[in-house]
Amino acid sequence: MKPFKFCNKTVLITGASSGIGRAFAQALAARGVNLVLVARSAGILAGLARELAQKHGIRAEAMPVDLTVPGAATDAYARACALGLVPDLLINNAGFATHGRFEDIPLQRQVLEISLNCNAVVELTHAALPAMLASGEGAIINVASTAALQPDPYMAIYGATKAFVLSFSEALWAENRTRGVRILALCPGATDTAFFDVVGAAEAAVGKRMPVDAVVTEGLRALDRGVSHHVAGRANRALSILPRILRRQAILGIVEKMLKPRT
Repeated sequence: MKPFKFCNKTVLITGASSGIGRAFAQALAARGVNLVLVARSAGILAGLARELAQKHGIRAEAMPVDLTVPGAATDAYARACALGLVPDLLINNAGFATHGRFEDIPLQRQVLEISLNCNAVVELTHAALPAMLASGEGAIINVASTAALQPDPYMAIYGATKAFVLSFSEALWAENRTRGVRILALCPGATDTAFFDVVGAAEAAVGKRMPVDAVVTEGLRALDRGVSHHVAGRANRALSILPRILRRQAILGIVEKMLKPRT
């Protein structure tokens, strides 16, 4: 498969104010891609949009949105199109995790986790895909996680939402692989971002944290190859084999010990 042509394209990135989303914005701006940056942090987004527009001579729009609100994702897509920035590439990156025993985590927090990690991905993908199909080209990167590869005790909702993202993305890859639109589920492991500060538990980070730029580089290379999913990092790819060769209960026992709260 030929590499994806990025120059003069437009990308909509969720969770663009920090971490993997911000790194995608920086990498794609350097390739001449126009940006629609979506997150809740208005000030940070505006500053990033100005910086990348000035540095790379591209158009960058900051779009502060709370994607946990029903319909907000669809509205964000419509607003981007109204600005003349119809996304050729969509990166569904926004998400967060909770950690602890299921019954101890406030239900509303977990409902919001499902809304952001799953509902917003479905909404934006449903909004963006028809225009990509009509043009005969396009790409969608849905950021899943190595947490999608097995159930995750003490992060039950997070693992389940990322398993949804992985399954959803691969199904769409199969539906669209001959229609000109690439779909990729990117599965990073622990990454050197503020993600675990939000989680509030260092034990939620399994293994050495991978540099965020390396995750993005691997993701864009995987998109060029046209694969359905990619596990970022050699060590993570090695570990991803375990659920295929060990009994599910054995895997659950290992993961439960790794993620068990330490306090």
